Amino acid sequence: MEQIQFKGFVVEEHEDRFIRSIKTRSISDLPENDLLIKVRYSSLNYKDALSASGNKGVTKKYPHTPGIDAVGTVVASDTAKFRENENVIVTSYDLGMNTDGGFGQYIRVPSDWAIKLPEEMSMKESMIIGTAGLTAGMSVFRLTEHIKPEHGKVVVSGATGGVGSLSIAILAKLGFNVSAISGKKEEHDFLFRLGASEILDRKDFEQENTRPMMKTSFAGGIDTVGGSILDNIIKSTQPMGVVTCCGNVASANLNLTVFPFILRGVSLIGIDSQNYPMEHREIVWNKLSKDWKPDNLMKVCTEISFAELSDNIDLMLDGKLNGRTVLDLEA
Repeated sequence: MEQIQFKGFVVEEHEDRFIRSIKTRSISDLPENDLLIKVRYSSLNYKDALSASGNKGVTKKYPHTPGIDAVGTVVASDTAKFRENENVIVTSYDLGMNTDGGFGQYIRVPSDWAIKLPEEMSMKESMIIGTAGLTAGMSVFRLTEHIKPEHGKVVVSGATGGVGSLSIAILAKLGFNVSAISGKKEEHDFLFRLGASEILDRKDFEQENTRPMMKTSFAGGIDTVGGSILDNIIKSTQPMGVVTCCGNVASANLNLTVFPFILRGVSLIGIDSQNYPMEHREIVWNKLSKDWKPDNLMKVCTEISFAELSDNIDLMLDGKLNGRTVLDLEA
């Protein structure tokens, strides 16, 4: 077993530069954990792009193999929880951050990080969903605990990104009237195909508004970017509405008063996709494999090979990707 060799995408630090390459690795290079998995698919996330660029806030030590998502087959198990030849999904926790991740053909992880692949879901579908879709699912799950389609429009920011696009697709399937916030005019057709009923210009939400509250426009919202966009969504949410937040690419700061919360009863719910409890993950994955699985799932996916991975990382950092990018580790 220790002699098995495999391909992996490796990021190495050389003085002030970070070099990416495809290298041959060995099972013995992997950390000691109780579950060895042969990876079939992974997916590209913004956190992976940061890790592959030498961001020490994501990955502390190099050389390193990113990939916070993985699906594959159990090769060896030291736990009764999983058997050999079972198909499993691993997302988030420390995978791909400081533990070698899904951009390698094998991973070795704690069994507590893994979940059985639902029977109704293919391996590829699970990685189109991945951490982004799980985050979207968590957001929808918390939102729909309080908001129903008849309550009014819901708004989604970062609409062309992984979390945003899948949130739109899930909400539309559930019958919601979805407003998508985007600054990319060239992606309007893509957003309408996902199920958005209207597209709102990102510039209108990026501007700082000093008013404590704004005209009510939404029953709820899913924010993926933070900053002024989140401020303005909260200020525009109707009484007893709910907004979830899961990102801070625009800013980690909120600049607003308590008035939306104490005068309108608006609720702000944070989504922690990295350490979300496994019992709740199982609920969300089950929903995503059945009633919540977007009908147009394949339309939000671009499939790539190892050879295309580095270029796609650069495109992601430049904000030039939409939907989900899935890595086929056998291509």
